[in-house]
Amino acid sequence: MLALLWVTALVLVPPAPPAAAGGKNLKSPQNVEVYIMDDNFILKWNWSNDSVRNVTFSVDYQIQKMDKWNKLPGCQYITSTKCNFSSLKLNVYEEIKLRVRAEKGNDTSSWHEVDSFIPFQKAQIGPPEVHLEAEDKAIIVNISPPGTKDSVMWAQDSLSFTYSIDFWNSSNVERRTETTVYPRYKISELSPETTYCLKVRARLRLQRKVGVYSPVYCVNTTVENKLPPPENIEIEARSQSYVLKWNYTSVNVTFQAQWLHAYIRKFPRNLSDQWKQIPGCENVKTTQCVFPQNTFPRGIYFLRVQASNGNNVSLWSEEKKFDTKLQTVIHPPVINVKSISNSLHIYIGAPKESEDKAVNYPLIYEVIFWENTSNAKQNLLEKNIFTITDLKPLTIYCVKVRACLVGEKWNKSCAFSDTLCEKTKPGNSSKTWLIAGICTALISIPVVIFAVKGLWKCIKYVFFPSFKPSGIDECFSEQPFKNLLLSTSEEQIESCFIIENTDTVAIVEETKDIDEDHKTYTSQSSQDSGNYSNEDENSEIRTSEVFEQETV
Repeated sequence: MLALLWVTALVLVPPAPPAAAGGKNLKSPQNVEVYIMDDNFILKWNWSNDSVRNVTFSVDYQIQKMDKWNKLPGCQYITSTKCNFSSLKLNVYEEIKLRVRAEKGNDTSSWHEVDSFIPFQKAQIGPPEVHLEAEDKAIIVNISPPGTKDSVMWAQDSLSFTYSIDFWNSSNVERRTETTVYPRYKISELSPETTYCLKVRARLRLQRKVGVYSPVYCVNTTVENKLPPPENIEIEARSQSYVLKWNYTSVNVTFQAQWLHAYIRKFPRNLSDQWKQIPGCENVKTTQCVFPQNTFPRGIYFLRVQASNGNNVSLWSEEKKFDTKLQTVIHPPVINVKSISNSLHIYIGAPKESEDKAVNYPLIYEVIFWENTSNAKQNLLEKNIFTITDLKPLTIYCVKVRACLVGEKWNKSCAFSDTLCEKTKPGNSSKTWLIAGICTALISIPVVIFAVKGLWKCIKYVFFPSFKPSGIDECFSEQPFKNLLLSTSEEQIESCFIIENTDTVAIVEETKDIDEDHKTYTSQSSQDSGNYSNEDENSEIRTSEVFEQETV
């Protein structure tokens, strides 16, 4: 009986299956995705085989150009279907690859590889942190750039963010959007004692990345201040000084003005201790103040003004952006005009500066010239001294020049020099004819010499024959004529030509035989150029052939 029971037990208990190898019983993770926001790196996946218990997952990574796979820290033998690998010190501009698999004891699934990616390209800009300050008619928005203080992802772009601010009042009637590149921004022209709400998002225009909106923040504007702030801040340059102006309606008040470097505003911190007093703009009783231009070296600044009356002090005005380059006054240059034949040489000196103050900006000169009896003015732009050629002889031409900043030539600070007029010299056509005649005579001398020499040989042959037999061809051998044809080229006599002055059309061209720093401009003739040359090789050959035939 016991033996029967033992046999039955053997039948009822099936043998255990052998352990599966190579992941036959475990499926690979599916729908694997990488999510990056600021400096947070997260890998997520799906696991569909819920019937298998006590499964863990592990992730490996591989850096570009490296064959070795490494274990991803924080993502080994985890039970969750996501892992955070933000602690891994990565070069966010370097390509990386990931793979994940399921595990249970000694059994593992096959790897699921994620397409390689560059973290910076995949990263999304997160919401910035926002802190609000309220005034009676304004809200000051303080924005912290996305990411942490020691952000790796945006380390090179923290000063390049542009911020969009969407705001509205409590009744949702007054709704608008404003944009700024500064992390501290003032929204003005609001109503006192009113609730305003806003949200902010950052973007990187160059990389075409648009961030996620921050949460909504709300604040109440304060009670209206007794003294309003100054308005309509303006600045202009006069000689060696700047004049700062503003509007104000109240009387018996004094003003003060301060300045701040524009680049400092790019840093997200409290800048109240960075503002500096403008010399000459303290306790001013008028709505303007004057200070020297050397107060501000070349650069971009912000200015602000505040009013006070005893213990009552207004809020600061809106901050006025001030670029010294755009306010630079370029004084009229010194010019000198000299007539040489039918040309005018324009000499341009440095712009007049009182107290010999040098101009440290690149300049371009605009030159306008015209006939004294004509209203048709011609315009040239040049950086150096230059010459205007082919003008009418014995004609008065007038010239004026102004110096402007390169790229800002129509700036209102450009001013023309005094107009100078000069009469061109008489034309030099008689001299040209004389030179041409001399050159022609010089070229003709070798022709006459070779002709006489050939004629003399013929005379000797007819009247004084030699005892040595010879053919008549000796009189007109090819060699003299070859020499005749070659003589002009061998002597390398310069080409002579005649130029007749005619009525000119205002077309400016540049002469090639002058150096790069000295430009020549010419008025091109509208008729035939009148240029004639006596070096026509074909003509000389035909002349020699006729001469030979007639002699024979």
